[in-house]
This record gives sequence, C-alpha cells and structure tokens, in this order.
Amino acid sequence: MDPVAERGSEKNLFSRKMTAIWKHPLFQSSFQRIQEWEKDRIYCRHGMEHFLDTARIAYIRSLEENIPVSKDQIYAAALLHDIGKWQQYEDGTPHEIASARIASCILKDIVTTAKAFPGGAWFSPEDIRQILTAIRGHRTLRSGAEPLERLLYESDKASRACFHCEAKDSCDWPETKKNKEIFI
Repeated sequence: MDPVAERGSEKNLFSRKMTAIWKHPLFQSSFQRIQEWEKDRIYCRHGMEHFLDTARIAYIRSLEENIPVSKDQIYAAALLHDIGKWQQYEDGTPHEIASARIASCILKDIVTTAKAFPGGAWFSPEDIRQILTAIRGHRTLRSGAEPLERLLYESDKASRACFHCEAKDSCDWPETKKNKEIFI
C-alpha cells in the first residue's frame, strides 16, 4: 500500500474508534446525564469541548515531548476521563472511579463488536489497561505514574482557562491545580 493511502487508512481507523466511543449507548446516556446535572453550572463543565481540549493538548504535548503514547490511547482516555461525573453528582462516587468503570464497559464492548467487522474499531488489552489507569489517575498524580496517566492528568488541568473564568473567585478548585496562564 502506498504511504499516503496507508495514512488515510490509519486516519479512518482512528475516526472509527473515536466515533464508536461517541456513539456507544452507554457513553451517550452518561453524557446526557452529565449535561442535565451541569446545565446551570457556573464552573467548568464536562462536555465535548473539555474532552476534546484535553485530548488535543495531550496529543500536542506527546508530540513535543516525544512521549510514547498513541493518538488512539490519548483521545480515548480524554473522551472517557470524566464520563462518570454524573455518578459523582448522584451518589458521591469519585468520578475517576465511575469513569473508569464506564470506560471499561464501553471499550470492551467496542472490542467485542469490532471482532465481527474486519478492520473495525478495536483496542488491545494493553491499550485498555493504560487508558483505564490514566482515567483512574487523572485527578491526583501519583508517584510513578505511567506516561498516559501523567499526560492526561496534566492536560486535563491545562485545558481549563481558570485565568479567564468568570467564576474564578468562588471556585473551590485547589490553587495548585488552577491554570492561571495560557499554558499547555
């Protein structure tokens, strides 16, 4: 296969993977619940803008810093890292735990479904393990964090424009996590 066609094929597979996450019924129902809970929220919201900003920042940083993490892993982790936020609102479950549980179901379902379609959207068991580890670690950076885990943690914080937020004076987010300048 010629290199241009091969890149197009990789791009198409990446798009199918991300679309499979987006269209998954559990993602959609969880996303809708987040939107309902946050419709009147004056602080940062957990919508597609945040998910994609986090992904794009992480991907840029991975390229700039030569971090050996795939674009697929970065975008999947970013799309799924806050998907359990509704459960934190409803019953107090930390959203990184709820998000990892929901993400696990979605990713495993995508893999199972993709096996029926050659060239379908799939993630390896190691991809899934790294994605779930990153999601569980995106709120508190632990010592010895894996590359994707650290990348997601830092990019999640960098995606917030705290320096420009109208609610910054009443926000209870720790000062150490606030993005007070234009920084990726």
